[in-house]
Amino acid sequence: MNSYERVMAALQLKEPDRVPVIEFIIDPHVVKGVCPEASDQHDFCDIMGLDSVCTRTQYDKVIDNDDGTYIDEWGVLYKTHELEVVSHPIKGPILTIDDVNNYEPPDPNAAHRLADLPQMVKRFKGRKAILFTQRASFMWSVYLNGMDNLLVNFLLEPELAHALLDKVLENSIQIIRSAIRAGADIIVESDDYASNRGPLMSPELFREFIFPRLKKFANAVHEEGGYLIKHTDGNIWKLLDMIIDAGVDAINPMEPVAGMDISKVKQKYGNKVCLVGNIDCGDLLCNGSVQDVEAAVRECIAMASYGGGHIICSSNSIHSSVRPENYAAMIKAAHTFGIYPV
Repeated sequence: MNSYERVMAALQLKEPDRVPVIEFIIDPHVVKGVCPEASDQHDFCDIMGLDSVCTRTQYDKVIDNDDGTYIDEWGVLYKTHELEVVSHPIKGPILTIDDVNNYEPPDPNAAHRLADLPQMVKRFKGRKAILFTQRASFMWSVYLNGMDNLLVNFLLEPELAHALLDKVLENSIQIIRSAIRAGADIIVESDDYASNRGPLMSPELFREFIFPRLKKFANAVHEEGGYLIKHTDGNIWKLLDMIIDAGVDAINPMEPVAGMDISKVKQKYGNKVCLVGNIDCGDLLCNGSVQDVEAAVRECIAMASYGGGHIICSSNSIHSSVRPENYAAMIKAAHTFGIYPV
């Protein structure tokens, strides 16, 4: 099997020749630390034998401030950090229902919206799984309205919350339809729903505000012929049934530090959904030894890879604090111990 066939088999809950290895974000410092000859993340994935390449929707800066903050096409103010790929949102432009009604999201059909997806398709189509990351409705609404504000609005101003979520969702669906038509094989939906202690909202509120929109997003992906990996950090045990019922093809990352035991997820849901994860990137990949990483990969494969339907991935991303030698060990161990039958 080549990488594309390997990932497709896992998503279809089948046993490939070995457990696929993928990653969504790999910090440039780690890329260079592991593989100095790699020109970028895509080149790294090719050289190191990862089974996918990934890009995400591009939103440009429209205002660059002297204090290190900037405003993007969404109208959200961010603070940058020199060591991290992802910036931190500070403030959004929406407070009232009038703000929602007057708000225009970024043009989903802008020429740069699909980032380097066309180049990825030209280089990797049919050889590696091509991933495209896009949120559905929740986290962009959080950025626009503020986390506390939005969660309060679920209770006190549901009209505002529904209108905002719908406006964001419509924009997101247009983008992922374009991405799949341009050659993306898999959409990675990246709305986070939980902290390490549990969901950010009650299951009842999730069912009202999030579930129907996730289902609509999943339906759009499938209508275009793509697969959907649902990423969300945190402890999502109370939400898992609904997430799977929404029609996702895979769950990521099942964070170990949040109590998401991948062996238990496999036992309960392994016949329904592919598992993508879950090597700990918070402590293990930053502070553990190479031997610790090898042991964790072997254990993860033993707990989740039997019968197929498992893809090795970190528990969030390969961020700037990950030790390059540990990430290299993670990839090597997955290639070594992931041969079927496991």
